[in-house]
Amino acid sequence: MKLVRFGESGQEAPGLIDNAGLLRDLSGHVSDIDGRSLAPAALDALRAIDTASLPVVEGAPRLGPCIGSVGKFVCIGLNYHDHARETGNAIPEYPIVFLKANSAINGPYDNVVLPRDSRYSDWEVELGVVIGTAAKYVDEDQALDHVAGYCVVNDVSERKFQTKLSGQWTKGKSCDTFGPLGPWMVTADEIPDPQALQLTLDVNGVRRQDGNTNDMIFSVRTIIAHLSQLMTLHPGDIIATGTPAGVGSGIKPEPVFLRDGDEMIVSIEGLGQQQQKVVADS
Repeated sequence: MKLVRFGESGQEAPGLIDNAGLLRDLSGHVSDIDGRSLAPAALDALRAIDTASLPVVEGAPRLGPCIGSVGKFVCIGLNYHDHARETGNAIPEYPIVFLKANSAINGPYDNVVLPRDSRYSDWEVELGVVIGTAAKYVDEDQALDHVAGYCVVNDVSERKFQTKLSGQWTKGKSCDTFGPLGPWMVTADEIPDPQALQLTLDVNGVRRQDGNTNDMIFSVRTIIAHLSQLMTLHPGDIIATGTPAGVGSGIKPEPVFLRDGDEMIVSIEGLGQQQQKVVADS
């Protein structure tokens, strides 16, 4: 299933995209696409619905972040071999973990707003993992059993805030609008191998990132197992699993960063495509 949230910001309704590509309203069956509706039994109940009986949503409403009421937005840094090479960093021994503020979460087609005086904002296409059942001290062979689905994430990052303002990477990752999610969550049963997905990101029509999740240093299984030793992963939590090579800060001979008016197209095989316009904050 492709589960979506549609409507004005803060007032999104639950929906799904049917096999014909039509947006259908699920609000008669669930109140939201969030942790409560992501458990296996809840997803099975949604699968059992006669899709043709669901109301078709007319027009072209805004699509919001594909998951509502996110508990934690956990991110993994330097998790692709090619990205580690382009940044000149050693391969980490364990996953590099940081948190992105939930207030950064944004719709897949909403504007990305550059903070005041930002000069070093960058793009990062990432595979997002949505937790469906609580995970605590799980082994790798059990890890994927806790996944409800997957989505596209753009882990927008202000590099000066991230690396020059002291403290954790969270500073450069958590600016408002810096976490577009969606356009939809695809349930895990439709993604048989999360380590075989192509990821791309274009800026102003130029292909900047073109990678594959098979280049991850730490697999989705490994990431979930590792995190579950440190914290309980709850239904509705999201994990952004790292980005391949091609970020703006890695471009030679001169880095390229986002500017007012730029446009990004962010895609992952089987999970859909985001598109954002970059605007400067007033």
